[in-house]
Amino acid sequence: MRTIAHWINGAPVEGSGGTAPVYNPATGEQTAEVPLADVAQVDWAVAAAKTAFPVWSATPLSARAEMLFRFRELLDGNRKELAAVVSSEHGKVLSDAMGEVARGIENVEFACGIPNLLKGDFSEQAASGVDVYSLRQPLGVVAGITPFNFPAMVPLWMLANAIACGNTFVHKPSEKDPSASLMIADLVKRAGVPDGVLNVVHGDAVAVNRILEHPDIAAVSFVGSTPVARHVYETGTRNHKRVQALGGAKNHMVVLPDADIGMAADAAVSAGFGSAGQRCMAISVVVAVGAVADDLVAAIAERVPNVRVGPGDDPEAEMGPLVTRELRDRSADVVNGAAAEGATVVVDGRDRTPEGDGFFIGCSVVDHVQPGMRLYDEEIFGPVLSIVRVDTYDDALRLVNDNPYGNGVAIFTRDGGAARRFQSDVQVGMVGVNVPIPVPVSYYSFGGWKASLFGDTHMYGPEGIHFYTRGKVVTSRWPDPATSEVDLGFPQHR
Repeated sequence: MRTIAHWINGAPVEGSGGTAPVYNPATGEQTAEVPLADVAQVDWAVAAAKTAFPVWSATPLSARAEMLFRFRELLDGNRKELAAVVSSEHGKVLSDAMGEVARGIENVEFACGIPNLLKGDFSEQAASGVDVYSLRQPLGVVAGITPFNFPAMVPLWMLANAIACGNTFVHKPSEKDPSASLMIADLVKRAGVPDGVLNVVHGDAVAVNRILEHPDIAAVSFVGSTPVARHVYETGTRNHKRVQALGGAKNHMVVLPDADIGMAADAAVSAGFGSAGQRCMAISVVVAVGAVADDLVAAIAERVPNVRVGPGDDPEAEMGPLVTRELRDRSADVVNGAAAEGATVVVDGRDRTPEGDGFFIGCSVVDHVQPGMRLYDEEIFGPVLSIVRVDTYDDALRLVNDNPYGNGVAIFTRDGGAARRFQSDVQVGMVGVNVPIPVPVSYYSFGGWKASLFGDTHMYGPEGIHFYTRGKVVTSRWPDPATSEVDLGFPQHR
C-alpha cells in the first residue's frame, strides 16, 4: 500500500501517528494511506516555517517574482501530470481537472506581479519638511486549510499570494485527495523557493485545531462547509489570528421568461453536473420565472441523458464519480425522499449509475421544489438539480435573498435593464449575467456573502494581497541641510 508523506522543510516526512485511506473513486479501491499529523508534527512544520521567515521576507521582490515565474513554468509543464493526480483521487474527469489546474496557474500568474502589487503610497511635504508614505509587510507564518473538491486550485489561490508577499506557509489539504499538494510542494522547491517556505501536513480535526490554536501562526485561510468555516473563524479569531473562512453555498440560477431556453438549459446542465456537483460554485437551484418553467424543465430533462458518466480517465466521460461512498449515498437519499416532500423527480440519477464498485450516481432533476424541503435547504454537493417555480422577478429575487447562503448566483435574460437591476439588488457575493458559474478571474477576488463567508476578506486577487500583509504608515522629518548646524557637505544657501 502506497503511503503518502508530509512535506516539512523541503523534504518528504513520514507520519508518526494514525492514517486514513485514500481511494480511487472510480473503482472504490483503496490506493494509498495518508498520515494524520499529531500536534508534534504540526508544530514541526510551523517551526520550519518560522525559521524560514526572516530570510524569505527579506528576499527582494524581484527575486521572489523570479521564483514565482519559474514555479508557473513548472506548473505549466506538468499540468497533465497534476491533473491526472487530481482525477485519480478526486474522481473528476481529466478535462475538468485540467481546467482546475489552469485556473490555479492563473493565480500564480497574478502573484508574479508582486513587485507592482506591493507598491505603497508616498506624499511629499505633507507638512513643512514632513513626508508620509505607506508600506505593506508580511504577517509571518500563515496557514491554509483546503477542501477535497479542488485539491490543486484552491491551494494555489492561497499559497501563491501568501509566499509572494513574503510569508511562509503551512498547508493542511483534505485527507481525501492529498497527493496534489505534495506535487505542488515539490514544484515550489524545484522553482528555487527556500526550504521551509512551504510545508504540507496532512490530518484531521487534530491538525486543524492545532493550526487554529498555534501561537506562531498569524493568519488562516479556509475553504469548506459552513459549519466548519464557522468553527475555523471563531476559534482562529479567539486565538488572535486573522481569518478568512469561505463556507458552503446554495447557488441559484434565475431564468426569466425572455431568456434563450436552449442556452439556459445547457448552462444548467453543465453548471449543475460538472464535477458531479462537487463545486462550491455549482448551480444547485434553477429558479424558473413565470411561463418559462415547463419549456425549461423539458429542455433540461432532454439534455441530461446525454451526460456521459464514467471514470475520470475515460476521454469521453463528462462526469465522474463522487469522491466518497458516503457522498454518493447522500445524493441518492435526498432524491429518494423528494417525492415524499411533494417534489417531482423528473430525471432519477439512481437509474443511470454505471455498474461496479465506484462511487457513481447519475444526474437527477427534481421539479416543484420549495423552501423547507431538505433538497432545497441543505447543501447537497452532488449531481442533483432542483427546480423552483415562481411567478415574478420579485419573487425570484426574494427567494435568493432569503436564502442563508450568498456565494454565487446567475441570471439568464435578454433584458439588460433587468440584469442591471438584479446585479444591484441581489445579496450574493458573485453574480453571473448569462454566465452560470461566475468565478472571478485571478485579478479580482473570490468570495460570497452571508453564511458563505466568515470574516471580511475574499480570497485571492487584490483582497488576497491585503489579507497576507499588514499596512504600516511612516511619517518622517529630516533636517534641512540648508539650515542644519551640522556640516553635511551640502552648499549652504542662507
